[in-house]
Amino acid sequence: MATKAQHITDKAALDKILKDAGSKLVVIDFHATWCGPCRQIGPKFEEFSSKYADVIFLKVDVDEAEDIPSEYEISVMPTFIFIKNGKPVETFSGANAGKLEDMIKKHK
Repeated sequence: MATKAQHITDKAALDKILKDAGSKLVVIDFHATWCGPCRQIGPKFEEFSSKYADVIFLKVDVDEAEDIPSEYEISVMPTFIFIKNGKPVETFSGANAGKLEDMIKKHK
């Protein structure tokens, strides 16, 4: 299954994607390579990125792109932020695939 989740490493790239997304739902997965729960839910996030083609899926490694997590006040991994029209509409932390999919369905 092809993945379409994009890895974002700088704020300029994120800002451009959010601007271009318009009213589309954007889901950002804030994760870290050393985070066990992140590795656990990572494959589901990739699966959802293929399943929900009308949603933009982004991944941000908190150790690679430190300015982005600080802007969104990320302190726990994994944290998922749901953005529409450039504004966060929902946030949740933890490796709960069922909740992640429910939030995608709710906001798309």
